[in-house]
Amino acid sequence: HSSTISELEKKMFNFSDQNDFFARRCVWVNGPVIVGAGPSGLAVGACLHEQGVPFVVLERADCIASLWQKRTYDRLKLHLPKQFCQLPKLPFPEHFPEYPTKNQFIEYLESYAKHFDINPQFNECVQSAKYDEACRLWHVKTVYTSGSTRSEVEYICQSLVVATGENAERVMPEIEGLQEFGGEVMHACDYKSGEKYHGKKVLVVGCGNSGMEVSLDLCNHNAKPSMVVRSSVHVLPREIFGKSTFLLATLMMKWLPLWMVDKLLLILAWLILGKTDNYGLKRPSVGPLELKNTQGKTPVLDIGALEKIRSGDIPVVPGIKRFLPGMVELVNGEKLEMDSVILATGYRSNVPYWLQGTEFFCKNGLPKAPFPNGWKGKAGLYAVGFTKRGLAGASSDAMKTAQDIGKVWKEELKQKKQKVPTHRRCISQF
Repeated sequence: HSSTISELEKKMFNFSDQNDFFARRCVWVNGPVIVGAGPSGLAVGACLHEQGVPFVVLERADCIASLWQKRTYDRLKLHLPKQFCQLPKLPFPEHFPEYPTKNQFIEYLESYAKHFDINPQFNECVQSAKYDEACRLWHVKTVYTSGSTRSEVEYICQSLVVATGENAERVMPEIEGLQEFGGEVMHACDYKSGEKYHGKKVLVVGCGNSGMEVSLDLCNHNAKPSMVVRSSVHVLPREIFGKSTFLLATLMMKWLPLWMVDKLLLILAWLILGKTDNYGLKRPSVGPLELKNTQGKTPVLDIGALEKIRSGDIPVVPGIKRFLPGMVELVNGEKLEMDSVILATGYRSNVPYWLQGTEFFCKNGLPKAPFPNGWKGKAGLYAVGFTKRGLAGASSDAMKTAQDIGKVWKEELKQKKQKVPTHRRCISQF
């Protein structure tokens, strides 16, 4: 089977460019379709570009890395040193600090896309993607919107790269009485700065990296945050003896078993941060690295919030029972007056909403196969950015995906030169 098609057949795939007889315009993609123009999608595109493989990147927003550009707070910096966050083929500029800011990371991604000539199709939201067994082709249906303009497009391709990531959609918990609270309620993805919260009582729901940083930012802007901690959490110092904790753990993993590295990290964290249980932050029974590997739960890397918690500037409160007008009732019966609520309740994959007819992904939108085997499915399906290992994991998947697609591409070029007969049976489907 060869994907090569004649010029006449290309025109058949693009027939609605000339007329509007059919509502949906069909486009043949001579290469893979990549869904998502975040760091994962850009990394795949760069690796494919290096091999000379054509591709199309579809992005529902109007810019690359929309999570970083539109759904992050102003004070955000990379939590890990830049060498662990750079994408394949192009490192960060040398003058960037060890922990680049949000704007510096966006600048890096924009220069990355320009360097590798990656030009996504913006404002194209994928409605469905399904593999046609008869044609052995993927059908990716999108809706393009820009202002009052709206059109439907169907992309046909042999390979589909899912690069929408683990954080495509915000998680909005259902809490009794939240609709009757009356004050401002927002997800952390809409929070920018604590400037407008001066003197206000703000309940931050969630104690992950976002919850900790939002609480710290509110505190620094003279707001009065309280942080809801419903479960156990590992808090580690971002640096130990002036070196990145993550780098230190990576080095130790080369020589020591995981359980021992976890033990050493917790001892060092206790020496530097003290016993976090004393401040309402109970540690899980499983070590931080084992928890990350088995459940994908990232430890909090402290950048100052713990000091504010220790001083009482950020009170830690237990879980929420319900909301009342202007206040929250906690599970311990305590009632607190609040002006605003910020839900630092995380994100989830949106893959189950649009990818059809495949058992490669679980119901939670993550690949069923554990790392490092969750990057390749059947029938030309690939997943990049679902490793629970941040940008380094996404880069690893991107390189493997591009290599695999490149092999197929080169083989097809070889067959084309040998004038292998073109397979045509799928044309009648259109």
